[in-house]
Amino acid sequence: MVSYKRLNPENVHFSGALLSEDRFSFFFFFKVPQPDNTSLLPRRLSCSITKAVLILGSLLLLLFGGWLLHTIYWLRSTSGPAHRPPPPVPGQAPGSVLQADINNTVTNARTKACSVIPEAWRFDCYPERGVVVNRELCEARNCCFIPASTFARRKSRKNGIPWCFYPPDFPSYSVVSVNDTSMGLKGTLVKDVKTYYPGDILTLEMEIRHETDTRLRVRITDPSSSRFEVPISVPTAVKKAENPQYVVELSKQPFGLIVKRRSTGTVLLNTTVAPLLYADQFLQFSTALPTQFIYGLGEHRSTFLHSVQWNTLTMWARDVPPMEQTNLYGVHPFYLDMESGGDAHGFFLLNSNAMDVVLQPGPAITWRTIGGILDFYVFLGPDPSSVIEQYVDVVGHPAMPIYWALGYHLCRWGYDSSNATWEVVKNMRNYGIPQDVQWNDIDYMDQAKDFTYNPTSFNTLPDLVRDLHAHNQTYVMILDPAISSSQPEGSYWPFDEGLKRGVFIKDAEGKTLIGKVWPGPTAFPDFSDEVTHEWWYENLQRFHQKVPFNGLWIDMNEPSNFMDGSTESCPSNSLENPPYTPGVLGGLLRSKTICASAQQKLSTHYNLHSLYGLMEAKATSSALKRILAKRPFVISRSTFPSQGLYSGHWLGDNRSQWKDLYTSIAGMLTFNLLGIPLVGADICGFSEETQEELCVRWTQLGAFYPFARNHNSLDLEPQDPTAFSPLARTAMKQALLLRYSFFPFLYTLFHHAHLKGHTVARPLMFEFPKDIKTYSIDRQFLWGRSLLVTPVLDPGVDYVNGYFPEGLWYDYYTGDSVSSKGEELHLSAPLDKINLHLRQGSVIPTQEPNLTLWVSSGQPLHLVSALSDDGSASGDLFWDDGETLDTYETDRYTYVVFNVSQNVMTSNVLHSDVEGSYITIDSASFYGVKEKPSKVLVNSQEVQFVYRDNQVLSAANLGLSLIQNFTISWS
Repeated sequence: MVSYKRLNPENVHFSGALLSEDRFSFFFFFKVPQPDNTSLLPRRLSCSITKAVLILGSLLLLLFGGWLLHTIYWLRSTSGPAHRPPPPVPGQAPGSVLQADINNTVTNARTKACSVIPEAWRFDCYPERGVVVNRELCEARNCCFIPASTFARRKSRKNGIPWCFYPPDFPSYSVVSVNDTSMGLKGTLVKDVKTYYPGDILTLEMEIRHETDTRLRVRITDPSSSRFEVPISVPTAVKKAENPQYVVELSKQPFGLIVKRRSTGTVLLNTTVAPLLYADQFLQFSTALPTQFIYGLGEHRSTFLHSVQWNTLTMWARDVPPMEQTNLYGVHPFYLDMESGGDAHGFFLLNSNAMDVVLQPGPAITWRTIGGILDFYVFLGPDPSSVIEQYVDVVGHPAMPIYWALGYHLCRWGYDSSNATWEVVKNMRNYGIPQDVQWNDIDYMDQAKDFTYNPTSFNTLPDLVRDLHAHNQTYVMILDPAISSSQPEGSYWPFDEGLKRGVFIKDAEGKTLIGKVWPGPTAFPDFSDEVTHEWWYENLQRFHQKVPFNGLWIDMNEPSNFMDGSTESCPSNSLENPPYTPGVLGGLLRSKTICASAQQKLSTHYNLHSLYGLMEAKATSSALKRILAKRPFVISRSTFPSQGLYSGHWLGDNRSQWKDLYTSIAGMLTFNLLGIPLVGADICGFSEETQEELCVRWTQLGAFYPFARNHNSLDLEPQDPTAFSPLARTAMKQALLLRYSFFPFLYTLFHHAHLKGHTVARPLMFEFPKDIKTYSIDRQFLWGRSLLVTPVLDPGVDYVNGYFPEGLWYDYYTGDSVSSKGEELHLSAPLDKINLHLRQGSVIPTQEPNLTLWVSSGQPLHLVSALSDDGSASGDLFWDDGETLDTYETDRYTYVVFNVSQNVMTSNVLHSDVEGSYITIDSASFYGVKEKPSKVLVNSQEVQFVYRDNQVLSAANLGLSLIQNFTISWS
């Protein structure tokens, strides 16, 4: 007996087996005979002696040749979610020894056929949680039942190997017709017997679209009935790819899809390893993976490299502090897989329904969702950066952030008043610590109501915001989507007007659904309705006239609810209690959110739940553009693919623990893969009391989050930099000034993210895909291709070990060089230092830092070149006014490329505008100049220079215009 509670997300473990590229190594499905009728029981054999002897002879012959290739089982359809073991076969004579022998032979052959399937390739036939699965229950589904081996159980305290799994002959679909189309092909899939979930769809339509040379799209739909499809905009290809990098093969009986990389033959997708299931509320397919190196699949707290040891990742937006092995705030059904040899590919399932994604050590992956259609993409790369570019080409490129978004943000839940908030801002100024943005949590609201501020404790809030603006700083406030519904009629415009316009989500009976959040009873805006977007804009506009905020923090938008469902409970139906419920925290779709059966403009909440944060972000971004006429700044907790178009993300309500410091790197890298580069964790931790050493180290790491915000919780000691000892405060100040000095480099990285879909914070494997040692590194990361960040992530140490891929690396601070063969190095890391190294061949622009980016961004540039062995390097700079919408699209920008070769640096101004004319290049440093030069020339004019023993050449007081080509040479 085994309880499938073992398969809960909190009970998964890790492994690393690799897959042979032979797609038939372990599974080969055989044609299922067509029955006269459908039955869950094996068909009863005839009592004829002659027939029995013939059957027995045939079975013995097959057993003698190896193992039984085919067993005769008939299935019957089920009409409900209950699964009962089959009853005894009627009519069997008690003394029929021959009949018993035949049945035993069939059973033994069946057992042998099941037993040859390796444990790593057993696909779960009974994934329901909270069910004790025995042999009778398993075989009622016509599946194999074999308890995991004793050895496997000993390997892991909580083993996830399924005891009930699909046999090779489990009924699946067959391809009955295939027709070429202008984009690829269409086919009809038919299944003649039903499986064990209700609403089995027996005829499907498959469309394979060769959209680009590196992008393949597959859609499997129900031709007889319209089903929910995710309402995000994706590109519509109109011409079939001419030279695709993929080869598509079809297994017709049973149906299976095999996708190979044309150049290497590597099998990227192979769905023949398990049957396709397609029922009304249960869609499932599995595919082999070429290796176990799989990334993405957000949002989950884990290592950057996912485990494939029976690791179930549940996706359904949920308000819960980040913890391992549970569904969190966002849903991103996309993965990147590294192949042997350094190639990479990606896979994206465009589906928003609750789902489980199961990784197993074959390696293989199973997608199990409870609605919508199967609509997926395969991206061919071939390098990992190209995979992400191809993915964001589908879901949308991230927006270019407003310049101050890249500064230091300060917030807490627990500023008692606007004056208390103001005091923190003044202290930061007095200590000369950079700060661009001050935030407020829900403290500022009047009785926690949106679009209000407390007239007593926050009466000076408008004055605070005006003061921030006078000091070139900005203000961001929190907004929760839930709107108070219990105020006296006529006293709270947001609810009264929303009720009048019908903007709130309705329950199954058509009444406004009421839940409970911070202000008490609340209604939830339906952001799938454009009417709601207009109402949301008007609320923001009215409040902006009172408090001129600059950006918005949208929280609690999973949506979060302090009760399950609503104040009126939820109906008992298949939406609330589907035949299969993925492993969501709480066990119910409505756990700490609204009813799955709730009605929205586009569909039921059952389909739209995980899109709620995306739709709110879209409405908020649009409203800010209209109000401010600048690039909108929005940070959202809940996210979905294409979110980067509208907002950034913070990693949620973390804890002030060293482990959370470490896991924030994996979260940051994962969201850069997902097309949301503006991401970071709460610096110093949100909940629990932080420690001074932890906060220093976290500020150093946080200085290299793309989005850097310090935020802590109610009733905790302050943790802004001014709250600590002089030594700690100085170390934090240095880290933040360092961030501000890198602003031109960081801003340029975001330009490339916006334009090309590049990552900003980047895993080492992206730049070194042939170095397998980089595949699991998540204690270090890169900014772009050039800057290696090696933070301290452990207490009580003054050193850190970091891996340096093969090549030359330069200490950013000193220019000292390190030549690595691909090895781990021991680095000094006193409390006031974070280790930074420049990669050979890089040119990065920096600036003199100041207290705000408005001031810093006007300072002259300093160019730092890290030369390769042959003396070459390159880099670039994108520059505009930092806030105007669509500057690249409307040609209001400057773009300059820098190159170093044979002792000469050149700049090439590819585009310029007036903003670039305000910037000068005042100095330059060259790391790795092997011999001291006799002279340095700038535009053929000799200038003074400094050359140090560590082969660093520097020149200052250059006075070069950014928008005019120049040369710097030495000899």
